Amino acid sequence: MTRVVCTIDQIDMENDEGRTVDGVQATCSLCDHQTESFGIGSASVRRCLVLLREECPEHADNFYVADGGEDDQA
Repeated sequence: MTRVVCTIDQIDMENDEGRTVDGVQATCSLCDHQTESFGIGSASVRRCLVLLREECPEHADNFYVADGGEDDQA
């Protein structure tokens, strides 16, 4: 299993009610595929990393980690 470092950015997202809320976006360093999650905590970052694995357009069996360790924060 290949370990892939991903960049994590804070973004503004629109919820179902049309309001802007804080979110995070993870970008794969290999193929630039991106996933987004509501919230800015470590759980949101980990969710993005899991989604990268599930949604990989190349169907790769990678282990995704956040650049700078953002997925380890509480």
